[in-house]
Amino acid sequence: MTAFPLARYRLEWQTSTFVRLPDYAGSMLRGAFGHALRKLACMTKQKNCTGCPLLSSCPYPAIFAPPPPAAHTLQKFSQIPVPYIIEPPDWGARQVGAGEAFAFHLVLIGRALRELPLIILAWRRAFARGVGAGDGTAELVRVVHCGETQETEIHRPDTGTLAPHAQAITFSTADNDGAEQSQLTLHFITPLRLQKNGRALPPEKLDARTLLMALVRRANLLAEFHANGALVEDFTALLAASARVQDSKHLVWRDWTRFSSRQQQKMALGGVVGDWTISGPLAPFIPFLHLGEWLHVGKEAAFGLGRYTLGAREKIHIIAAGAKVRDCAPQRIGGREEIT
Repeated sequence: MTAFPLARYRLEWQTSTFVRLPDYAGSMLRGAFGHALRKLACMTKQKNCTGCPLLSSCPYPAIFAPPPPAAHTLQKFSQIPVPYIIEPPDWGARQVGAGEAFAFHLVLIGRALRELPLIILAWRRAFARGVGAGDGTAELVRVVHCGETQETEIHRPDTGTLAPHAQAITFSTADNDGAEQSQLTLHFITPLRLQKNGRALPPEKLDARTLLMALVRRANLLAEFHANGALVEDFTALLAASARVQDSKHLVWRDWTRFSSRQQQKMALGGVVGDWTISGPLAPFIPFLHLGEWLHVGKEAAFGLGRYTLGAREKIHIIAAGAKVRDCAPQRIGGREEIT
């Protein structure tokens, strides 16, 4: 069995002054989080992290902007995936009035789990300062750990402590030789951006091989850079297996734009949503399809794009193949740390 260190949390809020949510709030939330995290973590107050003497020990770049390795055996990286994923409220612009409740989810991976107290505090500071158009403010009510089989409240600001909780999912890669014929449907909730030559592929240009290898690469890089080491030893065998997988798509394009404060311009970040059914020798990809429900897939996954779910029938198949969530037995992460 292989353990992959990750956890999903639901942050529940009550607004103090109205919060304006755009059509898709992922980018807005990421910007507010990054600003607050840097304010909390940065000791030198340099304009940027490049050349900072504390770069290797500061939690801000480790979480929000991890520097790529100077050298790598497979390729040269200009950037590496970050160890968090923000899952914003459902699509649709709206205004949350004072005193009303709203929530969003956050997935943390590997070493980012160690910084959970700091991350919660950063979110509290972000919403105290104000987020979005109009600088809406809110107070954190509680944090809930969302396992696949149960949910557990782990923190309330008035207690200032973190309750022990599970922090990994486990899966088996044994006997996944690709011989088993099966069928799974992925239900894409947020736009999926699988790119070629810097452009997101439309539905008619997408195929099963592109999807499966994107899932494999993302999980492998996150495991290598933020967890216990790479998951994949033989990419060539997986690439060959992916060529034997067939697919049927019911996908549509969803346009979406956001304003980049760093580039000072609007960016088009549309992608595909809908159902994507794949069939054939899927056994080697079962662990990655399961992980993808947590890790997302494609570009801009950090603020929630490329999110999908598998239906009940698909989950039964995955459990039968050996992928499951670790039991929610108490496992201390952060112990009873004070985070107020």
